[in-house]
Amino acid sequence: MSAGMKVGAVIITMGNRPDELRALLDSVAKQDGDPVQVVVVGNGAPVPDVPEGVRTVELPENLGIPGGRNIGIEAFGPSGRDVDVLLFLDDDGLLAHTDTAELCRKAFTEDPSLGIISFRIADPDTGVTQRRHVPRLRASDPMRSSRVTTFLGGANAVRTQVLAEVGGLPDEFFYAHEETDLAWRALDAGWMIDYRSDMVLYHPTTAPSRHAVYHRMVARNRVWLARRNLPAPLVPVYLGVWLLLTLLRRPSGPALKAWFGGFREGWSTPCGPRRPMKWRTVWRLTRLGRPPVI
Repeated sequence: MSAGMKVGAVIITMGNRPDELRALLDSVAKQDGDPVQVVVVGNGAPVPDVPEGVRTVELPENLGIPGGRNIGIEAFGPSGRDVDVLLFLDDDGLLAHTDTAELCRKAFTEDPSLGIISFRIADPDTGVTQRRHVPRLRASDPMRSSRVTTFLGGANAVRTQVLAEVGGLPDEFFYAHEETDLAWRALDAGWMIDYRSDMVLYHPTTAPSRHAVYHRMVARNRVWLARRNLPAPLVPVYLGVWLLLTLLRRPSGPALKAWFGGFREGWSTPCGPRRPMKWRTVWRLTRLGRPPVI
């Protein structure tokens, strides 16, 4: 069964890392089993030269991470239906092993309830996995695979049936928390998410705050995430916890100002359709170790 599972890959690029992109594409081409079909989306920028057979889409403007990835999904037909699984990979990443696509085929074939797989991200020089790249609260052992409640946006595999059922990533988020929005909707529809330490994407160690919009969008999208997906009684609890955590981390004055600006924006601007998760999904998240209040 796994041999017949078609795998595609979506990569978005700003066109500013041509060497890294080429190395990533080479690592995808070296995957065992049937060839992985690839679409590279130029997100408001021309796509650098790519190998023959790699499809490209060039957008006239930067649609953000979720918007760019959604365009890539649709390049495989509505909701990606031309393939069974889509890999989403950062353009400066590199698949560490040649068996990743085959491991994905096997995992999705053996577990019909599995909807999303989050890969382990490791620094190519040190092999270290940052704590923030382990998508669970108990993140001290990145080598332990487990069920989780969210996934890493630039290193994952998604069954396209999930996208057909619950929709793609939220375009309006632009950057930050779009993965959790999709994860919560998938879990609410009955799908499961796995973190797999044996599926590795090499990626240089970086800080998310390197993005100028980081603090504002993290705060804004946190509010949108709650408004869109949580039962009404949990919205103030979830956001109150994150407000407290942000203050405890003692960010700089400018960072805190940007964060509060984004927090206000999250309440004052449209967040997209509201579809609160079922209370049984809240319980499922809790049993998986991450109740939706943190």
